[in-house]
This record gives sequence, C-alpha cells and structure tokens, in this order.
Amino acid sequence: MKSFKNFIGGDWVPPIGGEYFENRNPADLSDTVGRFPLSGAADVDRAVESARRGFEVWRNTPAPARGDVLRKLGDIMVKRKDEIADLMTREMGKPLAETRGDVQEGIDTAYYAASEGRRLFGHTVPSELRNKWAMSFRRPIGVAGIITPFNFPMAIPTWKMFPALLCGNACIFKPAEDVPHTGHVLVEMMLEAGLPPEVIQLVHGLGESAGAAIVNHPLIPVISFTGSTETGRMVGEICGRMHKRLSLEMGGKNAMLVFDDANLDLALDGVLWGAFGTTGQRCTATSRLILQDGIHDELLSRLIDRVRDLKLGDGRKDGTDVGPLISQNSLEKVERYIDIGQQENADLLCGGKRPTGKGLENGYFFEPTIFARVRAGMRLEQEEIFGPVLSVLRFRAADEAFAINNDVKYGLSSSVYTQDVNVAMRAMNELDTGITYINAPTIGAEAHLPFGGVKQTGNGHREGGWEVYEFYSETKVGYLDFSGSLQRAQIDNYLGTPD
Repeated sequence: MKSFKNFIGGDWVPPIGGEYFENRNPADLSDTVGRFPLSGAADVDRAVESARRGFEVWRNTPAPARGDVLRKLGDIMVKRKDEIADLMTREMGKPLAETRGDVQEGIDTAYYAASEGRRLFGHTVPSELRNKWAMSFRRPIGVAGIITPFNFPMAIPTWKMFPALLCGNACIFKPAEDVPHTGHVLVEMMLEAGLPPEVIQLVHGLGESAGAAIVNHPLIPVISFTGSTETGRMVGEICGRMHKRLSLEMGGKNAMLVFDDANLDLALDGVLWGAFGTTGQRCTATSRLILQDGIHDELLSRLIDRVRDLKLGDGRKDGTDVGPLISQNSLEKVERYIDIGQQENADLLCGGKRPTGKGLENGYFFEPTIFARVRAGMRLEQEEIFGPVLSVLRFRAADEAFAINNDVKYGLSSSVYTQDVNVAMRAMNELDTGITYINAPTIGAEAHLPFGGVKQTGNGHREGGWEVYEFYSETKVGYLDFSGSLQRAQIDNYLGTPD
C-alpha cells in the first residue's frame, strides 16, 4: 500500500506523530487508494512557519507574474484531465463525466484567475483639497487556511486557492479526509507550474484535529471553509473570537418549482440531473421538487419511471448513472431520513434502500429515492440530507410555491420551470436564494460568476467570479499631498462651492 506525505516547508514530509489513515474507494471497499498522514497541531505549526516565509516572497511577486503561474497550472491540468478524473472517481465515486467536469472547473478557474493578475483594480478619486491625490489599491493579507469538502475534490480547492494565490497570499490546504489523493495531485501540479514551494502547504488529516488546528492558529488570519452548517457555526464562533476573516459555504435545501406551462421534458431531465447527480451530494442538489397541480401527477409518474432506470455502479464503468455515497456515515444518515419520511407519513414511491445487485455489495450504494405527499414543514422537507433523496410537494399558485421555497433555513440555489416571463422575473426577485435558474436545474454554477447563498448557507462572502478577490485582499488607501503645506482634512476648512 502506497503511503503519501504532507507538503510542508518546501518538502514532502511524514506527519510528526507518525500516524496514518487509509483512503478507500467508496464503490469497492477492498480497493485502497493509499495511506495518508493523520496530522495534528504540530504539523500545522510547521506549515504556518513555512507559509509565512513563502508569503514574504510571493507578496512581492507582481500580480501579473502570479497569474502566469496559474495560467501554466491550467495548461498542466488540461493535459492531465482524464488521468485526474479517473483518480477522483476512484476516490469519491461520482461518474467520470462528472469528475471531468470537476477538473474543467479547476481549469476554468485557473485561466480566469490568471487574467485577474492584470485586473486587481483600485480606485483613484478626487481629493477635497487642492494639490492632493487620493487612491485605493489591493494588498494580500497573509496566510490563508483552506478547508475543503469531498464532493468537488478539484473544483472547490481551486475556487478557494487560485484567487487567494493570485492576490499574493500563501495557503495551507487541508482537503477532506475522503479525497486526499486529489489534493496531493493538485499540489504536485502547483509545484510543477512554478509556484514557490513555501507558498503552498498541504496538511492531511481529520477535521477535528488538522482542520481545528488551522482554524485556531493565531497566525492564520484568513479561513475559507466549505462544509456542513453545524461545523461552519463552530468555525464561525472561533474566527469571530479571534478576529479572523472568514468565508463560509455551507448547506442547502434547494427546490425546483415546475409550473403548469413548463416544458415537461426539459423539467424531467433537469430534476434527474439536479437530484441524483453526484448521488445528491452537492450543496446545490435539488432536494425538493415543487409541482403545480395541473402537471403534478404526469411529471411525477414519468419521473418515477426514469429514476427506476438509473444504473448504479462504479463511476469508472460505462453506463453508470449514479455512483456510491462517500462513506458509511453518509449511508446511515440517508437511511435515517428514509425512516423519518415514513414516520411523517410521506409516500415512499421508489428507492429507499441499499441495492442488492452484483458488484454493489462492497460499496456505499443507495437507491435513488422519491417521496411524494411531502408537506411544508416536515423534517424531510426542511433538513439537508446530502444523498439521493427527493421530496415532492404540490402547489396551486406562484405565491404558495415561492413561500414554500423560502421557508427553510438555507438559501443557496433555486430553479423555476415556466414559459411565463412574468413568473420568471418574479422568481428572480422573490426567491430567497443566492442563485436562481430559469428552465435549468439547481446545479450548474459557472466559474466566472459569484457562487454562494443567504441565511444559514453562508456568511455573505462569495466563491468564484470577481467578488472572491475582494475577500482574499485588503483595501489600502493612499493619500499623496504635494501642496507643500499642512492641509487639514475634516477640519472646518472645506473649500466647497465658491460664493
């Protein structure tokens, strides 16, 4: 079995404590990817010491030159795309078509970030005083702690690290313990692209040890975390107490609203992809399907037929539609919600159990599941499951549908299928989510637009697009007075309009 190392201090090194964990293929638990370090606070301390040295080098590298490194990294990812997709599918299960898309998001993010090296804009504005200039510009912050989830092993780390690096920060990266191999390969490519070695530190381990050490470290002023709302709440409490800059991207309970005038073929394809892509393990997954009375029965009947035809299996094999869940804990959580749904008297129409087919017995597989006759307020309808479970609700008019959509604690993504431009525009304005799609599913964010949600989905910052560069940099204001005399701003000598 291959043993992997952390990357700390410009070198591949074992964990200080000497302990490792095994990473297994969730589609076949007999297939071990490798052993990875169980790092702790001492490893993080070493990483911080090195990252601070790297920061001093990197911050003084011109931003366009930093962008050149990321552009080269994107080129490397293009050449290795299929290889990376294969190892990602082996590590976390989703089909190759999805992991290729995951890599492509990383490529897109690299090229977008590279171009931002020439667009870290500030402002030059008039001063209220004569012979004086006033301006702002962007500066890096320091060492950024990057803590990422399993479901997008390449895309999400690049969403976070590429903007952080472009802005001139150093990064300490802890990938989810379920996908350490992808994180290892990403750091290898960063180094190949020419990133100075001490600018990136890779610290493997568990969230409660390595992750907690990063969040609690006094010399890491910036934290970016994607994960559960419960963990995000704890991270937020610590960062608030320590005055750290924090970006939280957390849960979702996303709904697709289908109106009577919708293109039902399009809506059917959309909900299949939105609900069961990545085995439902997306923060943007379609977890609720809200159908208007007139098309409810027809669309639901057609959906059940399509869901029963979905093929479960190893994502590296041709014909696989749905891969495994990521872990035993995830499998057991989904099973608990099946029980909850039945206790709440929702109708279990298909799925709801582990499959028994050949080749599925050694993996964390679960049948795509549909509950109908779900009512607003049920736990099944309110709580994030993070698995292949879809709740179907019924509505009469737009006001009712919008109210159902908004009556959850999350606010990440929403989707509306309609031919009525008035309904579509109302939805864009009234649905209380960070993202709304019209005639498309709740998943499908693009790298050059901001990504994030409201309420308990996040804390107001956005990944992706142009806004993330503001998160990873500080605004510095400069005044240049060439009057040759003391000019006292904010004293009662404002020149104003001449008499």
